[in-house]
Amino acid sequence: MKLIGFFNRDGGTFRTTDMAAYEKRAEQVFRDAGHDFEAVIVEGRNIVSAMERAARRDDIDGIVAGGGDGTISAAAAIAWKNGVALGVVPAGTMNLFARSLRLPLDIWQTLSVLATGEVDNVDIGSANGRAFVHQFSAGLHARLVRYRNSYTYRSRIGKMSASTRAAFGVIANPPEFDVDFEAGDISERRHVSAISVSNNPFGTNALLYADSLRSGELGFYMAKPLRPLGVARLAIDMLRGRVRDNTDVMVMHTPEVHLHFPKLRQLANCVVDGELLPLERDVTLKVHPGELKVMVRQGTAARVEREGAVDSLAV
Repeated sequence: MKLIGFFNRDGGTFRTTDMAAYEKRAEQVFRDAGHDFEAVIVEGRNIVSAMERAARRDDIDGIVAGGGDGTISAAAAIAWKNGVALGVVPAGTMNLFARSLRLPLDIWQTLSVLATGEVDNVDIGSANGRAFVHQFSAGLHARLVRYRNSYTYRSRIGKMSASTRAAFGVIANPPEFDVDFEAGDISERRHVSAISVSNNPFGTNALLYADSLRSGELGFYMAKPLRPLGVARLAIDMLRGRVRDNTDVMVMHTPEVHLHFPKLRQLANCVVDGELLPLERDVTLKVHPGELKVMVRQGTAARVEREGAVDSLAV
């Protein structure tokens, strides 16, 4: 395959990595595996435009993206839009998409796994056409991210500390709002503190990432209005990977959901794959089954029959 690797020098683990050595190693590993591969070290502010230009080229089979969850989400959107394969090098704090793909979390080990792996087809979600690989959320999570972003931090530990401070702030001051939703044949209005829509249902893990990205369904979660004690209980259940057992949370699986916020505040926010964004009054969320090509470990691609043909592509 002809591949270009884009590594965000400002992203997580790469901040403390000898990037010249990493670039050299990446090119060696992929070329030894038979690929036409070029590595590019890019500043965070330039990486999206660089990946977009590359993905539009007619001679490119895929892009390899290294960085945090924001970089990986942007890369997935670009790969999906242009129909090229995506290789993920997890260099962030949480690395949620890489976990769902069952890739190594070590940035050096991942190179060999991707280079000797194969291409799989997995699901990707969209919110009003904007792609997401992990989740869309409003309410508690958006408030937490807004609080965290108000703090200054320059390292992974600093980010974790800011997240902890923000979590206590949200527990003390949980939001409440109305939402109309349509999912399948269900149409209701609810008063809630949180909404989360995930690309495939969350697994039973503390980080809330999907165990599989091939179900063809969104995970749809809503928490009823919560007082501080209720938020604390929900946080504990999340850390235990037991969100489904929390009686304050409604859980559905659906390929599509429409949300309408009848009393939307002017400065209301949502979070899409970790990025804080303005919340729109109407949001349509969909899953796109098998539409994202991803590079995975050899032998782990799903052999699923789609439209009469077995779709498994060797790298």
